[in-house]
Amino acid sequence: MSLLSRSIVFMSSTTVRSGILSRLYSSDTVVPQFETLAVSVPKKNVFHVEMNRPKQLNAFNKNMWLELKECFTSLNDNSECRVIVLSGRGKHFTAGIDFNSLIEEAGKAEEFDDVARKAKVLHALITFAQSSISSLEECIKPVISVVHNACVGAGVDLITAADMRYCTEEAWFQVKEVDMGLAADVGTLQRLPKVVGNTSLARELCFTARKLPAKEALEIGLVSKVFPDKDSAIQEILEMAEKIALKSPVAVQMTKKSLVYSQSRPNQDGLEHIKLINQLMLQSEDLRKSAMAQATKTETEFENL
Repeated sequence: MSLLSRSIVFMSSTTVRSGILSRLYSSDTVVPQFETLAVSVPKKNVFHVEMNRPKQLNAFNKNMWLELKECFTSLNDNSECRVIVLSGRGKHFTAGIDFNSLIEEAGKAEEFDDVARKAKVLHALITFAQSSISSLEECIKPVISVVHNACVGAGVDLITAADMRYCTEEAWFQVKEVDMGLAADVGTLQRLPKVVGNTSLARELCFTARKLPAKEALEIGLVSKVFPDKDSAIQEILEMAEKIALKSPVAVQMTKKSLVYSQSRPNQDGLEHIKLINQLMLQSEDLRKSAMAQATKTETEFENL
C-alpha cells in the first residue's frame, strides 16, 4: 500500500472535523493534529498527547472534550501507535472544566420550558463528556498519564480512565465538583474508588473536595511514582513507554482488553473472556517469536497489529 493510500485509510477511519489537519511524521507515521491537543511521536510507536491550552490552564472546553475523543479513537485504530503518554503543557496539568463553556452548553436547555426537553439536552451533554473520558479506557493501547501541579475536576476523571498514573512532587489532585454545586458525572465516582481500593477515602475526597497532595496520592495508590519535576517524569515515562512498545502488541493490547473487561465483573466472567481471546491470539506469530527470543536470549521485533 502506498504512503498516500495509508494516509487516506487512516483519515477515513476517524471522524475528522473541519480545522483538524494531519501531517506525516518520521517514516510513514500519520500524526493527527488538533487545536487543543499537541500530538507527537518522540520514540518509535510511542505517541505523546499533550493538552495544549496553557493560557487557560488546560481547562476543558467543548472543543477539548471533542478532540480528546477523536484523538484516542484515532490512536486506537492507528497500528503505528502502541503506547500513549498523556500530559499537559504549561503551568498545570489541568484546571478542570472550563466553567464558562459548561454554562454556555448547559444554558441551551433554557431554550425549552418543559423539564423533559431540558433534560434531553443535558442528557446529551453529559453523554458527550462521558464518551470523551471513556475513550482512554476504550482505547486498546496502554495510556500513561503524567500529572504536574494541578489536576482538578475533569482531570481526575481523565487520569482514572488511564492505565497508569504518575506525578511530580508539586502535583495535587482535587475532586472539585461538589464545590460547584455538582455531582461528578463523567467517571470519577465510578473509577476513583476502584483505583485507590478504599471507598471511605474516595468518598471523603468526593464529599469534601479537599486537595490531595502528591505524597498522599502515592500512599493511597492513585499514582505509582512521584518524580522531582515534570522533565524528569516525562523522560522516564517515555523510556518506560518505549519498553512496552518493544513488546508484542498482541500481548500488550489483549492484556489491556482483559484487564478493562474484568475490572467490574466476576472472576469467572473474566476468565471466560480471556479464554475466548487467547484461543485466537495463541495462534499468533508473536508467540513463536517470543519463545525463540527467550530461548536464544536475543531480542526480536514484532510487526504492528
